[in-house]
Amino acid sequence: MPLARRALLAAPALSAPLSPAQAQSRPIRFIVPFVAGGSTDVASRLIAERMSEILGQPVIVENRGGSGGNIGGEMVARATPDGQTILMGVTGLLSTNAHIYRNMGFDPARELAPVSLAYTSDMVIVVHPAVARDLAGFIARAKAAPGAMSFGSSGHGASTHTAAELFKLAAGIDVVHVPYRGSGAAMNDLIAGNIQMMLVQIAATVGAIRDGRIRALAATGPARHALLPEVPTLAEQGYPQATATSWGAVMVTAGSPQPAVLQLNAAVREALATPLVSSRMAAAGVDGQSSSIEELAGFLRAESDKWGRVVREARITVD
Repeated sequence: MPLARRALLAAPALSAPLSPAQAQSRPIRFIVPFVAGGSTDVASRLIAERMSEILGQPVIVENRGGSGGNIGGEMVARATPDGQTILMGVTGLLSTNAHIYRNMGFDPARELAPVSLAYTSDMVIVVHPAVARDLAGFIARAKAAPGAMSFGSSGHGASTHTAAELFKLAAGIDVVHVPYRGSGAAMNDLIAGNIQMMLVQIAATVGAIRDGRIRALAATGPARHALLPEVPTLAEQGYPQATATSWGAVMVTAGSPQPAVLQLNAAVREALATPLVSSRMAAAGVDGQSSSIEELAGFLRAESDKWGRVVREARITVD
């Protein structure tokens, strides 16, 4: 199921208001498997705040970062399956890590269950201005000197890493990966000229692109992005197979009661349909998108297949 910048289904109304006993039940734990402050954290907190209002029940965000999201993911996988612990899963954690880590600690496909898609976030290929003026020039330079240039990512196996590997495979180039602890450090080295290329979320790069510190070569999403309408997509430049969008999805412990999962799905979708939530998510650099449970299940299978192929072809591993 390919990503598309569209609403998947209109959010349904909740079937019935919660009883007083339900409203006073213990808080829902919303695990974010990364440190506070990033776009995933911001989006999760916006959704959680609105879900609390919809459900009449506290939804408390807990940041549990580490091991590419695996620590937070395992917490939810091991939680009591009662629908009271949910996860903001992302591309790497739900679609890539199982193919990369020799011992991930749990099986996301078996021990987590889908609730709803939450957001998508397009990326952009950026380079130091001295490296190339356009995508064709960068590819030509990379082919002329295999392994001479490097690209940075926010971490080994992160979407900024795997999406770059997908682009390398499509373009037939050899550019050396340099993993960082977060995109900020990698961006600083790109601006300084210590690395030559990055794939990074668009919202995090607009300022540096506008003031000329870095140059945008291609948007990775299915269409040009509103923040960078002048930047053509990879598909427009002859590489449709390299299209990639990072995303977040709300998950729950496998085996949770179906009525609870359906109620969570309705609450997430109603939250994302709230104009204030969607506008604030856009300001944080992500596009709010919801889905049915079934749509998300199919989407996750397709994404796992896609990124599993990239991992194998690019020979990405983590000890």
